[in-house]
Amino acid sequence: MKEEIQQKILRYENLLNEVLRKDLEKCLELRDKIYVEQAEFLALKNTILTIKEAGLAEREPLKSKVDLGCNFYCEAKVDDPTRIMVAIGMGFFLEMTLDEALSFISKKDKELSEEATKLTKQSTNIKANIKVVIMGLKELQNIALEPSRTQQRDIFA
Repeated sequence: MKEEIQQKILRYENLLNEVLRKDLEKCLELRDKIYVEQAEFLALKNTILTIKEAGLAEREPLKSKVDLGCNFYCEAKVDDPTRIMVAIGMGFFLEMTLDEALSFISKKDKELSEEATKLTKQSTNIKANIKVVIMGLKELQNIALEPSRTQQRDIFA
């Protein structure tokens, strides 16, 4: 009987450490990647809006400073700022007008938000499963589920 309980404990611990926690880690990593991608699209949207608000005349070049990394900037000149290249996925880029890019960004942001929501729900379910397994382990090992409180005397009596 004791040996069966020890084997159950080992199986639950294995499930907890090898399956559930790794699944949770993967799920949270995927969600974080989606959040990074959303941030990049938001930055692109802000850049597009800034270009549109600049009120450049038709075919007037745009001068800007570009961050090369480590806060090292160089001056850049864009001959035709009315069209931009947007990464659409799988390593492909598509040339779009500013309005087309804004439309694409809003659709992509909505899609990414839905995916992030799904991953958040999935991670919540995994966390709940982890808690259930921990409670089962505590019960199998006869560990008190909640620390026992000492009886306090009534000060108003």
